Amino acid sequence: MSFSIADTAACLDGLLRSRGSVRAFRDEPVPRETVLEILRVAGRAPSNSNTQPWQVYALAGEAIQRLEAAITAVFDSGQLPPPHHFPVPLPDEYGARQADFAARYYQALGIDRTDAAARARQTRRNFGFFGAPVGLIFAIDACLKPHSWLDLGLYLQSVMLAARSRGLDTCPQVSFAPYHAVIAPVLGMPDGQVTVCGLSLGYRDERAAVNGFETPRRDVNGFVRTMGF
Repeated sequence: MSFSIADTAACLDGLLRSRGSVRAFRDEPVPRETVLEILRVAGRAPSNSNTQPWQVYALAGEAIQRLEAAITAVFDSGQLPPPHHFPVPLPDEYGARQADFAARYYQALGIDRTDAAARARQTRRNFGFFGAPVGLIFAIDACLKPHSWLDLGLYLQSVMLAARSRGLDTCPQVSFAPYHAVIAPVLGMPDGQVTVCGLSLGYRDERAAVNGFETPRRDVNGFVRTMGF
């Protein structure tokens, strides 16, 4: 079967527009072979000199429960790792978008922004992959430089699109990164690897309000400067 350029573009555009971060899942299982198929086809993502620096740990069932128990034990102790995924202070442009997201997110959950306990309970749900049947942990060799981390990001986006094309949804989760010291022994990571992020994978719960809110995107003219056209 052949597809026109217009058909291909419409298909890809539809996948990009329908992809969103889903934070409530049905308990319907995802077969292991489907997960491997997604991870396999995503491996066509580009990487610098074909180095393919990504490492993936795919979890389901008891494996998710073991990881969740290990992380939440630390989370519940109050001895939280210092956040590191944004600089302090965050420049105003990015801080405004972050604040807008938080307002939309907690409103969809029915959580008051001043309710620290409720916010903590929701944060805690990250570590069970929001109830998804499959959890993925992405890792990279710590010695690699930022361009290799970019390569892993290209692979991650490819995973999300491959999942979406099969009717599945995802949520990339940087919240796992500060817990590498907990995650590594549970998953048997070798020395020299570092946790980059997690990813929830499964079928979205259409009834959950948290899956219904949308985040705005900047107009292309706000971040692109064209020259020579």
